[in-house]
Amino acid sequence: MEEGERGREEVQSLMAITGEVSGITEFRSDYFRREFVGLSRRVRLLSPLLEDVRDCASWPLPEEALEGLASLRQGLESARDLLRFGSRGSKVFMVIKREELINRFQKVNDQLEQALSAIQYDKLDISDEVREQAELVNSQFRRAKERIGALDNDLYADLLSLYDQNDNIDVDPAIMERLTQKLRLLTIQELKEESLALQEMVVTGGDPDNSLENMCRLLRKIKDFVQSHIPETADTVAENNVTSCDGDLPSPMIPDDFRCPISLELMKDPVIVATGQTYDRSCIQKWLDSGHETCPKSHQTLPHTILTPNYALRSLITQWCESHGIEPPKRLSASGSADHAAIDALISKLSSADLDDQRAAAGELRLLAKRNADNRICIANAGAIPVLVLLLASSSDPRTQEHAVTALLNLSICENNKKLIMATEGAISGIVDVLRKGSMEARENAAATLFSLSVVDDNKVMIGCTPGAIPALVELLREGSHRGKKDAATALFNLCMFQGNRGKAVRAGVVETLMEMVIEGGMVDEAIAIMAILVGHHDARAAIGSATGAVHILVNIISNGSPRNKENAAAVLLTLCSGDGNRYLAEARDMGAMEPLLEWRTSSNLNCLGQEESRL
Repeated sequence: MEEGERGREEVQSLMAITGEVSGITEFRSDYFRREFVGLSRRVRLLSPLLEDVRDCASWPLPEEALEGLASLRQGLESARDLLRFGSRGSKVFMVIKREELINRFQKVNDQLEQALSAIQYDKLDISDEVREQAELVNSQFRRAKERIGALDNDLYADLLSLYDQNDNIDVDPAIMERLTQKLRLLTIQELKEESLALQEMVVTGGDPDNSLENMCRLLRKIKDFVQSHIPETADTVAENNVTSCDGDLPSPMIPDDFRCPISLELMKDPVIVATGQTYDRSCIQKWLDSGHETCPKSHQTLPHTILTPNYALRSLITQWCESHGIEPPKRLSASGSADHAAIDALISKLSSADLDDQRAAAGELRLLAKRNADNRICIANAGAIPVLVLLLASSSDPRTQEHAVTALLNLSICENNKKLIMATEGAISGIVDVLRKGSMEARENAAATLFSLSVVDDNKVMIGCTPGAIPALVELLREGSHRGKKDAATALFNLCMFQGNRGKAVRAGVVETLMEMVIEGGMVDEAIAIMAILVGHHDARAAIGSATGAVHILVNIISNGSPRNKENAAAVLLTLCSGDGNRYLAEARDMGAMEPLLEWRTSSNLNCLGQEESRL
């Protein structure tokens, strides 16, 4: 890739991150609000610098300037992730784990301060005014990393006292009153949002030290206090948790044994996992679908993931509900499949003029499609795929786009759904459009969708023929997050199995990107595997051979790499030296390629390496 184009793409990537940060305007907790708002403001103040570089810079940018912008991108990505947590994370977690949050703020501010200090502004064609503003923002980052605003120590002490308290000890009502006010956990909706935030943290990151479980137990105490001490809140419990048959009766306290340990809600369909713990089916299924192999409560490894209905507990829950004049909760079918009418309603909302309805419906379908195979079949048969595809191009909301492309990813796990997606007009071009322009998470999932679809050989051809598909994957491989690069690499590996796609990948600059990855020591396994496929293409051989130190790198991998990497590196090196590759032979001999090749052959129990080895 030309240096000028590389610089423009780096600047566009930086502007995309600052744009995403600008969209994060609400933060759940007041505890670190000053820090979150300050960080967001400082990041947004970098927009004039990036715009000036884009509009005024003399292209191509010097290598020093590109390195400075790359460091800045890493800092901005860390800032974006922290701000995302501020907008979605748990209020209780932010207070209990305040030292962890303080360290994250200091690390992000330090990272951005160092990146801005390293930028050589005289190498950039920017105005003096913009440079002065950038240096002012840099000084703000420097001050911010050295101090954190005054935090509410009383709130921290109150919360910590309950966090460490035995469940059998009575809670001081005065402490609970202060907590509910300061944390703004005064309504069932606020409590439910906090419960969901904690639940999401457990599902995505696990709970190795039981801290999240303790926070869930603490939240349950707060919820019980709110329901019993705030009348207007108790009146709404029937609408949000259990439904009372008599509107005049106060909502009873739900016994702890009837609550799901993950969601803290009354269980609708209690099931037993291999460790003997009971959970609500929907919650534990979400945990398992996220790739976890342990019990959330005991942290024991699950020998199997079979969910056994807990009929005895369900009967007790039903009896309890009836004795308190409460309508027993309705459960999903035994298979865990969602109701057909509910799915039809969600699909209808995808076409709603209300953006919030669209976003919520797409997000719910995304979760349902992830949950199990029956849901994936049901959602596809209900006609969701064409509507989701339409959202990829028509929705102006990045979050809705992310939900839609991820729903398609989850649906594509089913083989028949792969056919339906490929047969839907505009599906691949819509996925590629999200891959090029969406948020980073949407781009990651778009790449994963192309990988899933490309498992079918015919689909490799169709995806490769879609304009911009392979270049967009190469771009994500070059500039994406670690997960994004992984998704792009696996998709490119699959697509390049079809010979007709190899030239397109080479022309998109994949070889240069792969060589950079190997040189930097990142994702070497994936990079060498893709090069081993591409090296048979004439242009790819030329690009690999012309890379600085290519032969030295390959010999080093053959000497010190993993068995699979040794095999792939040997295949690349031998192909380079075959045919008209005499110019690489002398360099390979000088590097001592013969000795590691022989050692690899011996350890691999190979009888011969062919004619090319003998030439070395």
